[in-house]
Amino acid sequence: MSDVVSGSDTEAKGGFDAARIQEVKAWLVSQFDAAGKDVPEFDYTPRSIAHLHKLATISQAKTQAAGIVANDFRQKAAEYHSQAARIREILEAVGLAQESLPANVVSSAQVLASMANLLNIRDTELSSFLVAMGDISLRKTGVEEKRAKVEKDSRVLLDYTRKAIQRLTYLKRILAQLEDEVAPCEAQMENWKTNLALMISKEREYNQRYANYKALLNRVGYTPEISHGVLVEMAEHRKDLEKKTKPILDTLRSYQDLPPDKALAVLAIEDKKRQYAAAEKYLEEVLQSALAST
Repeated sequence: MSDVVSGSDTEAKGGFDAARIQEVKAWLVSQFDAAGKDVPEFDYTPRSIAHLHKLATISQAKTQAAGIVANDFRQKAAEYHSQAARIREILEAVGLAQESLPANVVSSAQVLASMANLLNIRDTELSSFLVAMGDISLRKTGVEEKRAKVEKDSRVLLDYTRKAIQRLTYLKRILAQLEDEVAPCEAQMENWKTNLALMISKEREYNQRYANYKALLNRVGYTPEISHGVLVEMAEHRKDLEKKTKPILDTLRSYQDLPPDKALAVLAIEDKKRQYAAAEKYLEEVLQSALAST
């Protein structure tokens, strides 16, 4: 391989890399010798050297720490053995050796020692038992409080879950109902589209008619003052005037049957002309007043 590090290459890279490789080799030999096996052959690459050196450093640190702890345990064990021997000598001197004690006393002492180990206390004093029991009671209270809280939260979550299931069921029912109504709504929408197209065409037609009628009104001189109400009022005045002028016209027609008299005819004609002019003036005043009021 191209990244294989040989002995000459290692020397070329400096004493630090060579020292690191020697440390790795020594650590591998010690580990495999402890397991009763030979170190397998492999290529020492920069990456493998760095990884193995890291593992060796961690392993040596942990081995050193384990050795310190093991020495401490050995020292404590020796102290416990010496203390046990001393206590045994004292008990034998006062006649309280384990062999001379009744079986029930030995079993009680073993139960007491088991309880002390279970409660994790260093002696069998009553105060130590009371403190341990109090600590257990406090832990029990804390566990019960946590359990009550968890049960309360569980009930709340169960209620939320039940409500969520109910809402999900309702939404599913609404969804099914909406899916059933899709086809009728689509048909109705198509009908509305058709009607909308017809209405648009009618609107265009009506707009064209409106434009035509407007042009026609402009062409004949229609103004907003000439409204339907004004025309009706003028027609009523016209009827009144016709009623008033009808006797005069009848009189004029009766004069046509008389023998011709030039002087009387002139006078009669002048009189009728004055009456006719007065009637036209009255009609004009009525029209003017109607237009002004509108």
